[in-house]
Amino acid sequence: MSPVNQTASQNAEEFGFEPGDIVQEWLWDDDVDDSIRAQIEELTGEDLVDEDYDSAVDGVILWWRDGDDEDELSDTIVDAYAVLGNDGPLWILTPKPGRPGAASSSTVQSAAQTAGMNAATPLTVSSDWNGIRLRAFGKGR
Repeated sequence: MSPVNQTASQNAEEFGFEPGDIVQEWLWDDDVDDSIRAQIEELTGEDLVDEDYDSAVDGVILWWRDGDDEDELSDTIVDAYAVLGNDGPLWILTPKPGRPGAASSSTVQSAAQTAGMNAATPLTVSSDWNGIRLRAFGKGR
């Protein structure tokens, strides 16, 4: 693993979250990487909130697996972005290739484009999960 990827897996700062941030988690299931969740909570000092949270948030992580509906992913991205304040970090987390539920990055990119977002190159965020940061069209890299 490269130093950048080691950093991403070991330090939640790589996600762009900061102490005090409220981070919303979408599509949680029992296959998620609890170490990622714990690192984000440790960094922010706040518990992750679920998709039913009805106030603005500072960041979003969205767990998505192959087999989930691509149109549903686009809709979920739009819903998540709607509560995200000040263009905070929005990440799609997908199982890495070869893992159950591994999703094609082109599928995520297509859903992101449908939702009006650009998708970055996937980064390794844990031994089993990749992360893809999304940004609204016209926003910085």
